[in-house]
Amino acid sequence: MISRLSVACIGAGYFSQFHRDAWARIDGAQAIACCDPDADRAAATGLSPFTDLGSLLEAGPYDIIDIISPPETHLTTLQAALAARPRAIICQKPFCNSLTEAQTATALAEQAGIPLIIHENFRFQPWYRAMKSAMTRGELGDVLQLTFRLRPGDGQGPHAYLDRQPYFQQMERFLIHETAVHWIDTVRYLLGAPERVFADLRRLNPVIAGEDAGTILFAYPDGQRALFDGNRLLDHSAENTRCTMGEALVEGTAGSLTLSGDGAVRLRRFGEMIEEEILSASTHSGFGGDCVYHLQSHVVDALQGQTPFENLARDYLDVIRTEEAVYQSASNGTWIALDPSGEAV
Repeated sequence: MISRLSVACIGAGYFSQFHRDAWARIDGAQAIACCDPDADRAAATGLSPFTDLGSLLEAGPYDIIDIISPPETHLTTLQAALAARPRAIICQKPFCNSLTEAQTATALAEQAGIPLIIHENFRFQPWYRAMKSAMTRGELGDVLQLTFRLRPGDGQGPHAYLDRQPYFQQMERFLIHETAVHWIDTVRYLLGAPERVFADLRRLNPVIAGEDAGTILFAYPDGQRALFDGNRLLDHSAENTRCTMGEALVEGTAGSLTLSGDGAVRLRRFGEMIEEEILSASTHSGFGGDCVYHLQSHVVDALQGQTPFENLARDYLDVIRTEEAVYQSASNGTWIALDPSGEAV
């Protein structure tokens, strides 16, 4: 019998609840401790509480350290976590405060020989896994177009986000850095690395410091295009608009896939009127089709040798580089060329 991997969580803010819930349901792992500067929040997790990172790490060892704290804490937290020699570290996104910091953190993890996995969970949502499988099977023929419309409907009025993640209002870079980065990674997961990006960003709600609406066009050398069309003020047809946060369409020469707001994926073959449901609507009440559980389960499986790691920090640097190119395009009003790694050229 394989023993359970021990997990220490760093951070007890809003989103950490989804991490802890997932760890509680993964047979091969067990969260045993949590550190947060707020003693009440740390205690409320039900895990062994700590307010000091050093004390948490000294109480180890841990197989997995799960960093769920804000980006400005990532580099120093990672340095301390690496010194504790876990078998793997997971770090929430946005990853670090800048590309330079992320590169430093990545290099330190590689030098230590410890896998550093970025908690970019949207590619683990069941609808995108189902889409990828259908595309790999050739159900769509040659894929020509991917479109996603972000419409969570949670960004209107002076109180937008204050009840859940109030720091959203103060982020100077918001829609792309905090939200659309999910689809930068997802587009790369589904179609591969784009060769050029063009972006038009804008601010619609005056209480938000950063952009809260915009479009990104990703271009590929063989003529493929991917379009992200997003704003957080409008909604879409779903009982829970945060389940998929919008709707998607993938179109190819032999068929198309449609993602609806309930998480269902339907295939329509070229020239036909009837749609085939290849994934039923999501019945999970948690975040994003239980993608946090799927990502963390993936890390456990990888540590047990069952699958290679996805979302390693080295790969995720390409996502950050593409994000930087998006902001550069919006500022300059021009297409930005990328090399295969996502670096602007």
